[in-house]
Amino acid sequence: MIITGILFVGVTALVKTIGTRIPAAEAAFLRYALGLALLVPALPVILRTRLTGRLWTVFGIRGAVHTVGVALWFFAMARIPLADVTAMNFLAPIYVTIGAALFLGERLALRRLIAVLLALGGAVIILRPGLREVGPGHMAMVLTAICFGASYLLAKLASNEVSPVAVVAMLSVTVTIGLAPLAALDWVTPTLLELATLFGVAALATGGHYTMTLAFKAAPLAVTQPMTFLQLVWAVLLGALVFGEGVDPFVLLGGTVIVGSVSFITWREAMLKRRAITPLSNATKF
Repeated sequence: MIITGILFVGVTALVKTIGTRIPAAEAAFLRYALGLALLVPALPVILRTRLTGRLWTVFGIRGAVHTVGVALWFFAMARIPLADVTAMNFLAPIYVTIGAALFLGERLALRRLIAVLLALGGAVIILRPGLREVGPGHMAMVLTAICFGASYLLAKLASNEVSPVAVVAMLSVTVTIGLAPLAALDWVTPTLLELATLFGVAALATGGHYTMTLAFKAAPLAVTQPMTFLQLVWAVLLGALVFGEGVDPFVLLGGTVIVGSVSFITWREAMLKRRAITPLSNATKF
């Protein structure tokens, strides 16, 4: 998870170096289009996957929602500090929890509800509406987290029926298709350096997802989830040392509150699952 955090912060840093010359939708499109090359080793698994009409619908909706989220994320990256982007991105699991309660019928117990409200309070601490100007970059990140939360919910539905490789591949394909017309509306010819940077973004993101999967396999979520806070540490250090961004204590405080809330929800989920599968002491164990 330490390596995962470094890789994901590397993604945001590379995107920030591109700046605003290339429109957000085009930069996002190039990142996903170039990233398709990384799926070539997975082609046998993808071609063997049989998709039902329902799955096509799920993948299509997920691709559309994720397309909007990615475009907004690239827009925000060029306009607000790295730490702000990283901290507000932690809200996505909170929106997943809310969405699961609203649309999947999952129970939102009092303790989970309090954790959700605290996390939303952390977002308010970061934004500080009325005390500072909340620009379009910050609003874009609020919408980004909502879109990614919806995307994760749809991925959860799809992962019950097909392999994770197929889920990732379909996301890459649908988002590339979804971003293509948006990129074409305001196309700016990229330089070779910009193309190489965006391919680096795709490679780091793929590596980050892989190392995160290794971490999830090696330890329970209750252990790995709090480690995501290190992403905020790396983002603050990189922003201050490389991009000359100030260290905002409110962003650190708000990010800590959000990560703490997400970690509590994850820990509670782990405890409930363990309680559900652990037999009584006098029961037969297998």
